[in-house]
Amino acid sequence: MPGQQDIQLQSNSNDDDVGPMPPPPVKKKKVLQHESLYLQNLPCTDQYETSLMHRDIVNFVFYTKTDFLITTSIDGHVKFWKKSTTGIDFVKHFRSHLGVIVAGDVSYDGLSFATTSVDKGLKVFDVVNFDMINMFKLDYLPNTICWMYQTGQAQSLLACSEKESNKIHLYDGRGGTDLLITISTLHSVPTHIMRYNPDANVTVSVDEKGMIEYWTPDVDNEEGFTLPNTPLVNWKYKSETDLYEFKKNRVHPTSLVFSPDYTKFVTFEFKDRQLRIFQFNTGKMLRKYDESLEIVTENQKTKSNIHTFDDMEFGRRLAIEREIEKIEGGQASTVNAVFDESGYFLLYPTLLGIKVLNIYTNQVSHLIGKGETNRFMNLVLYQGAPKKKSRVTVEMAASDNSVLKEAETMDPTIFCTAYKKNRFYSFSRREPDTASGQIRDVFNEKPSREEQTVAAATVQHEEMGTSFIIHTTFGDIYIKIYPEFAPKACKNFVELAKRGYYEKNNFHRCIKGFMIQTGDPLNDGTGGQSMWGTEFEDEFHSQIKHDQPYMISMANCGPNTNGSQFFITVAATPWLDNKHTVFGRCTGGMDVVHRIENAKCDRFDRPKEPITIISIEAR
Repeated sequence: MPGQQDIQLQSNSNDDDVGPMPPPPVKKKKVLQHESLYLQNLPCTDQYETSLMHRDIVNFVFYTKTDFLITTSIDGHVKFWKKSTTGIDFVKHFRSHLGVIVAGDVSYDGLSFATTSVDKGLKVFDVVNFDMINMFKLDYLPNTICWMYQTGQAQSLLACSEKESNKIHLYDGRGGTDLLITISTLHSVPTHIMRYNPDANVTVSVDEKGMIEYWTPDVDNEEGFTLPNTPLVNWKYKSETDLYEFKKNRVHPTSLVFSPDYTKFVTFEFKDRQLRIFQFNTGKMLRKYDESLEIVTENQKTKSNIHTFDDMEFGRRLAIEREIEKIEGGQASTVNAVFDESGYFLLYPTLLGIKVLNIYTNQVSHLIGKGETNRFMNLVLYQGAPKKKSRVTVEMAASDNSVLKEAETMDPTIFCTAYKKNRFYSFSRREPDTASGQIRDVFNEKPSREEQTVAAATVQHEEMGTSFIIHTTFGDIYIKIYPEFAPKACKNFVELAKRGYYEKNNFHRCIKGFMIQTGDPLNDGTGGQSMWGTEFEDEFHSQIKHDQPYMISMANCGPNTNGSQFFITVAATPWLDNKHTVFGRCTGGMDVVHRIENAKCDRFDRPKEPITIISIEAR
């Protein structure tokens, strides 16, 4: 038929076309409507605004619906703080336990808080009145705790699992100290996570083999629990869900957190570094994100991610991750992820900083704290929802009432702990105001000698800067100094550079595969004085060592004999640790360093052709 023939001719004509094909249609990217408005109610800064102290390492932070922040430390101390318009105010300090606090939980209504510790104590607090109201002495090592009650329920059920068995014990947290019932048939191994959904009256628990269970606490049942009987749980058999995900992969999550509307929950497992988001009612896995070190390292190598560091800084951060992994059940078990109030964004700490992930578009919207050197661990998010007012009159709206304005104030803030730090940190939408003399790291506890030195160095750091360019006849070397670790050595270097002391100094000693040395105005390695005209003492710090190339150290002829000479390493030189003061590192111009290193030298390791410092410029 004519129609068919026309089609065939057209088809043959297309097959005979020569030339490039047009590009395939571009797949339309998913866009979250009003994303910018959601992000305006989230912190967004590269630096934390302020930090406050405990006497020992801070391991958990909690935030309540009643606007209290609660922090705990490994020495058993608990501190209550009250959220103010901008920042927090100290309320009360408890020496709650004699050992490490292993778990804590805030009730869904924000009225009750409980902690448990290796000292076999279980303490209960009235949050609003910031008072300890109940104490339990346990005859077992606790593993985790969870409040499990709804509004109007007669008993405020508090569950506590055993670390060395599969048992879960139920108590009336705000009542007496009697045991109500023990659950021994739910899990086969110790339970290390329990989270309660008050909307469904269902608890989600996870054991150390990765088995997830949904159950409803019931002290009138001989087993202590019943299976969920609510329209908010839409499955009957676990095979209909993805709850075997951890069991199949032979891992168990270290944290589980519900979204604010309790329709989703997110888990994080530090061993495989996978974030998994589940739909609560179906038990189906919605998203899975890989934050493994292999992926992060590959992105760093290929620079395929906009959030990358220079190789030396990335290596330092990677070494910290390896160190955290070595201690099973240590601070690694406190790392968590949290939802924002919209449920569209997930916030979680990584070695790069705190990521703000849009789970609708699968894109990282922000990287908070990228400019900090701390490894952040456990976090909570406050989004400053305005206080509800029953009715606003025309007069109220038109008035200049400071109380009404405060009620409308939004102050989104992240509170978080950091690895091996006895401080907790707050990120808001405000950059730290150091220009006005405001101190970021508040000493609300008596600081150690080391912390006093760091605090003094921080002031010097702000006054003298930390980035410099060493202009040489072979090219420019970019360096960064660390006054927080070696304040005297840094002050000496900066002052001598300002005076022009290093100008026309040669690199008088260059050893291939080891280091290059300069800073002697006599250019033979025998001269040079410090800014004070006398030798000054060594400064050693565990955070900065000769564990990688391009470190900058003071040259000396024995302990506490530092003057003006310094050297730059070209390889890891750990034998120099605690012998030479490290005060900086190269951030650029490594090719220049190697050109100087490879220069032809005489038998005294002195370059045959002079290699000279022209000047040192502050950036």
